[in-house]
Amino acid sequence: MAQEIERKFHVTSDDWRALADAGTRIRQFYLASREGLTVRVRRREGRPAVLTLKTGSGLSRGEFEYDIPDADADALEAAHLGTVIEKRRHLVPLGSLTIEVDVFAGPFAPLVTAEIELPAADHAVTLPSWIGREVTDDPRYGNGAMALAGAPPPA
Repeated sequence: MAQEIERKFHVTSDDWRALADAGTRIRQFYLASREGLTVRVRRREGRPAVLTLKTGSGLSRGEFEYDIPDADADALEAAHLGTVIEKRRHLVPLGSLTIEVDVFAGPFAPLVTAEIELPAADHAVTLPSWIGREVTDDPRYGNGAMALAGAPPPA
């Protein structure tokens, strides 16, 4: 089983921008979202659409990803739940790791979050000063939960 080990945080300043790439536009929508399971389709600039299934919750989750034809993504979008999420993802190097900074648009603006994928759950990481409160274990900050709510959670 594919496993994703990831921590998520609020971003408290724009200091990350000097270190980041130009970013990639992401549009994603959800087909199913309940405790322990999300099914989404994600579209990124210049890449094939991806169908993703995530299982579990919190720091370590199952993650299964499959490229799908754009025509299939178009057809599936008609059945999406809640609000489509649009954001720009910027990559910021952090030693051997990469921080993904998501700048949300539309009804989710001005939310900015950072995610760090780790090689192991106990992997130590020194966080930059612009990283704020950790929200890894707060289910309201899952993109599927936000899509169903139609807005970001209160700060």
